[in-house]
Amino acid sequence: MSASGRSATSQALAGAARPERSLLAINLVGLGTIAHKEVRRVLRIWVQTIIPPAITMTLYFIIFGSLIGRRIGEMDGVPYTTFIAPGLIMMAVIQNSFGNVVSSFFSSKLQQHLEEMLVAPLSVFTIVIGFVIGGVSRGLLVAALVTVVAMFFTDLRLEYPLVTFSVIVLVAMVFSLAGLLNAIFARNFDDISIIPTFVLAPLTYLGGVFFSISLLTPFWQNVALANPILYMVNAFRYGMLGASDIPLGIAFSIIVGAFLALFGLALVLLHRGTGIRS
Repeated sequence: MSASGRSATSQALAGAARPERSLLAINLVGLGTIAHKEVRRVLRIWVQTIIPPAITMTLYFIIFGSLIGRRIGEMDGVPYTTFIAPGLIMMAVIQNSFGNVVSSFFSSKLQQHLEEMLVAPLSVFTIVIGFVIGGVSRGLLVAALVTVVAMFFTDLRLEYPLVTFSVIVLVAMVFSLAGLLNAIFARNFDDISIIPTFVLAPLTYLGGVFFSISLLTPFWQNVALANPILYMVNAFRYGMLGASDIPLGIAFSIIVGAFLALFGLALVLLHRGTGIRS
């Protein structure tokens, strides 16, 4: 091949690769923009997003930990206040990760910001990850504040830091995705409160936050095992205290499986435009 032919081929290959690189760059910029917007939203209205959960969890520690906990004594070999601390931290992560994404995504859909993202050269993968980052950031910020509050009531230890951190991040991502799915199907503001009130709250309170399932009869233990939040709470409790009612491998499998299922479903629904174009 002549030098001119090789030059033309090189230019053609460079031209073919350029759109891919530019599309990747666009999606990276888009991801950074969405994530920045979501995190800034959390920090801008911190009085609504961060402080109320900390106050609520403080009341839980005072009532269930200090007052009732003195009568209960120990559970699973640790003081009751110490036992419920990981559960209360996980409860805060679940509620705030879910609540942040469902409200933000639904507002974007209602104000038609989301339509602009969908017609832009952004992949649905980028949009989903951007909103999830916002939910995770709020969940972790609230978790850090609740942990500080817990230290005033009990001596917390961290038996397995890697397990603790990986579980809390994975759970925050799972419920960020759950909040996004709720927002996709929601048609009005009443719809975004149905799942937290009638599904999320009961599952959380019955998910081993305040008790060990060893206290239940065999029948109700089997019923409790159908609650996915039970696995999340126990995996996090294992990371902090080294004790769990559920084998860690099973708990991680449930959490990772839930993440993959919800993430795939969110991508499919956004790609189809479900709840947005219809």
